[in-house]
Amino acid sequence: MIDLQGLNIYLIGMMGSGKSTIAPLLAKHFGYGFLDTDPTIEKLVGQSISEIFQTIGAEKFRQIETQVLAEVSAHIRLVVATGGGIAIERENWNHLHQGLVIWLDPSIDLLLERLQDDSSRPLLATSEDLKSKLDRISSERRDRYAEADIHIPITQNLDPAEIVEQILSAIPTVLKTPIS
Repeated sequence: MIDLQGLNIYLIGMMGSGKSTIAPLLAKHFGYGFLDTDPTIEKLVGQSISEIFQTIGAEKFRQIETQVLAEVSAHIRLVVATGGGIAIERENWNHLHQGLVIWLDPSIDLLLERLQDDSSRPLLATSEDLKSKLDRISSERRDRYAEADIHIPITQNLDPAEIVEQILSAIPTVLKTPIS
């Protein structure tokens, strides 16, 4: 069993990467709490993420997202599924780096398959071709996502349990072991 000594786990990655699916499974494995930042923000503001983007805009949403992350990072023993854009704000990395950051990185083709019928994502609500939009967003964010402690490439539609196993295998490679 891996002893994280209370260290939070933050899952980052593109929308549709599986963060909200994988986070509760990891939380259960470690006996941790689970939190998803987007539903937390929706509850706080009283609107869906799409409505928040429409009524107060992306910039104000990102400020709220940073406030929520700051509050969450003050706790321990949590697995946190973050919004896809949380990594773009430099200030957020101050909070993320207090825990273990795992980048779930599905291929664009897999994201396209997962998101083609999803109308709830405000960043996808344009007339732009979905594949082009995903390519553009991914290329804008890859450098920030690459600051994660662990990178989990996902090239096929793996079972969530298989992804959890990949993560569990990778964690010991980045944890510093205490000197006895």
